[in-house]
Amino acid sequence: MPGSLDGQSIRLEVICGNNLQVPSERIPAAIYVSINVASRRHWKSAIKVLSSDKSVVWGDTVTLSLHESPGLSVEIRASFELHRMLGNGEVIGKLEMSWDELLDHGEEPFELSFPSVCSDHFLTLKAAVLHPCDNQDGASDSIVDCDLARDTDTGHAQFAQYVTSKTLILDQCPVDHPDRASALTNLAWARLKGYIEEDFQDIDTITSLFRDALALRPQGHPDHTISLYRLAEALNWRYRKEGTIVYIHESTQLYCKLLPLCPEGSYLHSIAAGANGVGYVINGCNDLPTDGSGEDIHLRRIMLELCPLGHQHRPGALNNLSTTLRSRFKQCGSIDDLDVCIKFSREAVSLCSEGHSEHDEYLDQLAASLRSRFNHQRRSRDLDEAICLYEEALRMCPVGHESRDSRLSALGGALRARFMQRGDVDDINKAISLRREALTLSPPGHPNHDETLHNLAVALKIRYGELDVSEDLNEAIDLYRESLRSIRLDHPERHRYLCNLSSALSSRFTKTQKNEDIEEAIRLCQESLEALPSLHQSRFSSYSYLNEAYLSRYRMQRKSADLSLAIENLRLASRHPTRGLPDRIWEASHWARQAEIYQHVSALEAYQICLEMFDNHVMTRSSIISRREAATAFRGAQSLAVDAASCAIRRNNLPQAVELMEQGRGQQWSLASRLRTPLEDLESTSPKLARKLSELNKSLSDAQGSVTLTDRAAAGAAATQYRRLTERWGAAVAEIRNLKGFSRFLLPPSYEDMQAAACQGPVIILIASQYSCSAIVVPTSGEPHHVPFPSVTLTDLKNLKDRFVRAIRNASTMGPKQPRNDLIVLLRAVWDEIMPPIVNVLQQSLKLTSHSRIWLCPTAAFTSIPLHAAHPFRTNADRSKEPCLEDLYICSYTPTLSALVRSRQMMKKRVAPSFVTIGQGQPGAGKGKALLAVDSELELVRKLVPATANCTTISGDTATRAGALEALQQNTRVHLACHGKQDPTQPYDSHFVMKDKPLTLLDIMEKDMPHAEFAFLSACHTAVGDEETPDEVIHLAAGLQFSGFKSVVGTLWEVDDAVAKHVVKAFYENMFEDLEGGVMDCTKAAWALNRATQTVKTEVPLEQRMVFIHIGA
Repeated sequence: MPGSLDGQSIRLEVICGNNLQVPSERIPAAIYVSINVASRRHWKSAIKVLSSDKSVVWGDTVTLSLHESPGLSVEIRASFELHRMLGNGEVIGKLEMSWDELLDHGEEPFELSFPSVCSDHFLTLKAAVLHPCDNQDGASDSIVDCDLARDTDTGHAQFAQYVTSKTLILDQCPVDHPDRASALTNLAWARLKGYIEEDFQDIDTITSLFRDALALRPQGHPDHTISLYRLAEALNWRYRKEGTIVYIHESTQLYCKLLPLCPEGSYLHSIAAGANGVGYVINGCNDLPTDGSGEDIHLRRIMLELCPLGHQHRPGALNNLSTTLRSRFKQCGSIDDLDVCIKFSREAVSLCSEGHSEHDEYLDQLAASLRSRFNHQRRSRDLDEAICLYEEALRMCPVGHESRDSRLSALGGALRARFMQRGDVDDINKAISLRREALTLSPPGHPNHDETLHNLAVALKIRYGELDVSEDLNEAIDLYRESLRSIRLDHPERHRYLCNLSSALSSRFTKTQKNEDIEEAIRLCQESLEALPSLHQSRFSSYSYLNEAYLSRYRMQRKSADLSLAIENLRLASRHPTRGLPDRIWEASHWARQAEIYQHVSALEAYQICLEMFDNHVMTRSSIISRREAATAFRGAQSLAVDAASCAIRRNNLPQAVELMEQGRGQQWSLASRLRTPLEDLESTSPKLARKLSELNKSLSDAQGSVTLTDRAAAGAAATQYRRLTERWGAAVAEIRNLKGFSRFLLPPSYEDMQAAACQGPVIILIASQYSCSAIVVPTSGEPHHVPFPSVTLTDLKNLKDRFVRAIRNASTMGPKQPRNDLIVLLRAVWDEIMPPIVNVLQQSLKLTSHSRIWLCPTAAFTSIPLHAAHPFRTNADRSKEPCLEDLYICSYTPTLSALVRSRQMMKKRVAPSFVTIGQGQPGAGKGKALLAVDSELELVRKLVPATANCTTISGDTATRAGALEALQQNTRVHLACHGKQDPTQPYDSHFVMKDKPLTLLDIMEKDMPHAEFAFLSACHTAVGDEETPDEVIHLAAGLQFSGFKSVVGTLWEVDDAVAKHVVKAFYENMFEDLEGGVMDCTKAAWALNRATQTVKTEVPLEQRMVFIHIGA
């Protein structure tokens, strides 16, 4: 201890403070230390923000003169402003001490403890004695004393005087006073304290005061963040007491603004992000009902912003936003809402381990969203995943779990949906069993009782439709009625209950013919429509069930008004904009069928709407394979085009029949070709739009791919991205159609457009419909000609097709010289039943000369019949042989008229000719038998090809998948000899067998070969489509034509390579005969094939001559 301290000074360092709490519990803006040496002199440290651990670090130093006072007073104070303090703040702790007590600690840091009503506070100090020469006098500040500061400090110190004193202070701070914001805040906080303790009721004034203070402290002001917090705190208290939703909405928005502005680690940030801040608003918002409104979704998005990655409430915020988006989807039908909903649900599930208390709920929400997307788009993978998730959620809810009833019912609903898609009775039986168990867990009075009754009724009604058990229907009606009695009149799902009971009553009416059932059914549907806004998704169901009711009554009572009302409701359902396309397509096809059955004039309208929607639906699929899956998912879809054309024929509108036929056939090729449409004309009119569409075409081509993603989330994201690209593509096309001269850009071609296909000879479209079978002859000019086949039915053609399959199979086991009597009988039947009226039109009406070219465009069952080989096999009276079709004309095939038009347009682009022969006779183990004649066939072709054609050969080990694909791209003419495999279940996997890997149809389709001209496919099954979608004409020859080859020779069934070389030799001898300028003309291919098959009659059996057909120009 030093001796005398007279004339000396102490340097005091204020290092830090810990465990600092404000007695009034008001959140401080900052903390500072005040040291008083004399009554009129004191020193203040810097104002520092309190940390989340209630500590502050200063490191400030002050020099104090010892002669002014026998001791000093140290205070820790809370400031409620960062910028400009009004008063000195609230005292947190105060300590009086002498100089000796201060210097007892030496020059090492030491702690001072400040007793407090809250807890002990600690201040770490360090002191040192200075000699007189070191005295830095003037380091302390004079107290600025004024009434405003004194009154403020009094208010801080004495809460009993708080409101009175703060009101007085505010009166002293007019609008332009620099301390007005502080005065407003202090008065508002005082009154809020009174409101919390129910001593003050005027909450409107309180929030207004906080709002006025915030307005005076805009973003960028040092006290902006604390003002945001104080207003949010007031709104929370108001919501807590009044429960008015608008206050927690606003509070949530304020927290969303506040948190990014609060420094991490600050006390304000920890309080705002804690249980009484963000935690409170999240819990409050979680308790709010979701209505799917824009305001509701905005609130949930803000909540998600408040919960960044790692936040404990993020899974719940994701789940709530997902629920709200699905609610809006139900109302408005926007698939974007559902895609985002599924994305958020997946994240919520991924953030929760299986032991998490909400894991089963998040699984259920994701499953429900996937099932909604399945209902909207009919993607099987969505339903399969939903069932797996429902099963997992149910496993997490054992007997006794409070949510087990909901999980049972949800799984039952998904199994019911799968039954409706795939028809497995086990699914619907299990669904009913699960829902019966759910009902036992939801007795009367249970919140889910009415929904569980309804769900069980739905499953029973569906099983009745499959098994026709009256007990199921009657029980379903009883359950529907009970559920309706249980549900509130204002329940948002009441319309579903009404519609489903209506459907059950309509079904019972068809059995009992009790008028009261059908009258009630109609009334219930009308009531459901009255309860729904015009764009609500569920209006579709109401229209559909109302149609069912009117149609049921029409069938019994035959009142034309009922039929008109039924059709009108089908029309409304088909056109309902917020319903998914699959449902609307099904409804439109149902409309067409009913209109056909009852001879209603709207049938053609129904077909047109259905084909247009079908095209739009298929185009949104992100891969070639998924587009085919979408096309085959609809019952009756394969006959849609031919039935539409038949309808137009029966309405005496042949041009429209051709247009509908073209629109509905070969959709896979039409959709793919849109992305390869030449844009030269558009480029000259609008270069910007041409560039935009070209870029979108490339993006779509790159995105569609053929690989199936196994990761469900990735697959979903890819599908969403592709759909959005198609929407942008559609918008660009719509913009182009507004240009002069482009109004029909990429629209289905008109009859006049398609007549260009017949510029070198008539095209004969053979239509096989359940309603009629006939042909339309499209001439080079003028109106089309109708050729009816009154004695031929679709069943006859299917039988004929099956008989051909058997006859060809039998012929393959016979010796080359044995007569093919079965084939002869069948070819004669084709001639007698189909060809005479066609030939008559060609000869008499069109005056077509002998050996002219004709093109056959078969549909449906006609595609599997060798029409080109139709033959009377009869002798005339003069012993001359009656000519067959190929004696009269040079026959070619075309998948569609548009394909033929495209081929001719592409022929304008000529390049230097090149010829490649590709052969693979030794494919390897498991890939087929060795083809011993392949190498000799390639050598034969090479010798016959003119030297000017630059012929090269790929065979043996070099005939790989990559090598063959490269050769196809680099040469204008190709001869390919190998095994060909048609895949009956997945035609895009049809392929040519190469040395290493198969060269698939998909491989070929994904390549653009604009300079290719001619291909001879000396391989099996290269020109036969699949059974499921014959009108899509998906085969290897069509794939080559699509990729650029204008003229292709393909095969309808298995080729015998030992005799095929005779046809090949005769073909190329005719093909290269009399070459003009030494250049091969691919348009001679049909004539050369016709001459070749005539030439080899004595060497090649009938079925091996018939097997080769020409496709294209």
